[in-house]
Amino acid sequence: MGIGATAGVAAAGGIALGAQASTGSSSSASSSGSLVFDPDGYEKLTTTVTGTDGAEHAVTYHFWKAITYVAKPVDATYQSLVVSAPVEIDGKAVDASDAPILFANSVGGYMPSSVADATGVGAGGMGGGAPGGGAPSGSAAPSASAPGANGNTNATGGATASNQLLALAAGYVVVEPGARGRTLKNSAGEYYGTAPAAIVDLKAAVRYVRSNKGRIPGDVDRIVSAGTSAGGALSALLGASGDSPIYDPYLKELGAADASDAIFATGAWCPITDLEHADGAYEWNWGANATQSTGKVVDQSVSRDLAAQFAEYQASLRLRGLNRFGALTARNYDDYLLEQYLRPSATRYLAALSASERETYLAKNTFITWSGGKAAFTWDGYLAHVGARKKTAPAFDAFDLSAGENNEFGAGTTANRHFTAYGAKNDTTGLGTKRVAADIPEKLRLMNPMHHLVDKVNGRRSKHWWIRLGTDDTDTSHVISANLAAAAAGLGDEVNHLYYWDQGHGANTDPGDFISWIAEVTGFKRAKN
Repeated sequence: MGIGATAGVAAAGGIALGAQASTGSSSSASSSGSLVFDPDGYEKLTTTVTGTDGAEHAVTYHFWKAITYVAKPVDATYQSLVVSAPVEIDGKAVDASDAPILFANSVGGYMPSSVADATGVGAGGMGGGAPGGGAPSGSAAPSASAPGANGNTNATGGATASNQLLALAAGYVVVEPGARGRTLKNSAGEYYGTAPAAIVDLKAAVRYVRSNKGRIPGDVDRIVSAGTSAGGALSALLGASGDSPIYDPYLKELGAADASDAIFATGAWCPITDLEHADGAYEWNWGANATQSTGKVVDQSVSRDLAAQFAEYQASLRLRGLNRFGALTARNYDDYLLEQYLRPSATRYLAALSASERETYLAKNTFITWSGGKAAFTWDGYLAHVGARKKTAPAFDAFDLSAGENNEFGAGTTANRHFTAYGAKNDTTGLGTKRVAADIPEKLRLMNPMHHLVDKVNGRRSKHWWIRLGTDDTDTSHVISANLAAAAAGLGDEVNHLYYWDQGHGANTDPGDFISWIAEVTGFKRAKN
């Protein structure tokens, strides 16, 4: 169903979602019976999955095509999910009724993601967020002058698509939700997929799954989310904000199921999050590196201003590093990243090479000292090794409103807005008021997992965290994921956070380990027949 055929999209209104929901009962979706999962509404499919050991596995599974997960959708093209449940693996029957549920979104760049035309596991998510995906249905592809044309879209979601197939082959249930995104406009030119639409949609999808306990396959109390880039940010936010009441008005407006939206565990790859502080974190990390597009460093006065803002923010968090590192500040964060993530990452990479391969690599990368089976190098040496940064300054709240994140905070017929005081003050478009709009602070809280881990600690958050980042990823600052990990660990949560050496944005080099981690934290053991 395209946007033009979706009820409610043409009208304006609603609770800051940019469009009125389709007409329907105001009672809860579950009580109305409109969101009851049909256990028999599947088709039987077979696929071949190549495991991490290189072996091929034949998997037969039940597949439920796109199901709308709210009673009053704004656009069912995106507010739908698909379900896959294995019934036979390598010729042996399996029962997935109590298996973990991998809840894998394919959002990238905060763009729309749809599973409306998905024909099997891992085939959904097409839209702005999936690799190779075209323009979202009903939305024109961004032009050269569209938001994010300067490369700040982060539209690389779906990089963890292999997780879905591996999960299915491990006996898990896979749920793939679609979600609205920032580029969607109705016939009146109003944006209806900007913040907080995507997180509200994913929460509504979780509520749908949990409300159908006993009907939908899998253990609804063992939902594990996964996402990459902006999808990783949303996965982290989903984990941090479980059952937070600040989303209730938005969920009620959509007719979301009357159930919990808390999840059990969170998988987040290179999360583009903590957006209101991301510019400062980026300049602290990459301020001295030249920019890919120009070959020159950015305006250093802007870079210093933003780095100073990061220092103030970091101090306010009062986070402590993993492994008893101590307080994390702007002054010691380089040492922390080296000690906790970067040197161990290089060590793992080099240790896995043959002696001749390691010798060749070290000869080309003389900034690394290899001694006693460990890699050592300085922060400056590391920065030089990574080389040019991807983004200009500011990286996220661009002065000219060209970043994808400016579009994420658009509203009504206004495509792009500033969401930081610094960005607004230094606006170069002449279109703003030099101040952020009155609704921006609330939307920032709705979109930031740190709000639920630091500002107002959420007891219903996920207690298990799998976080990954490439050491060559200059789409974001390395402190963003490290802060997320430190915040969760500081609350006593189990955190598994590693960096992939010499890998860029969207890397997922250990998918088999993630699948094993799910079994470990959920306590799942597939019965052997």
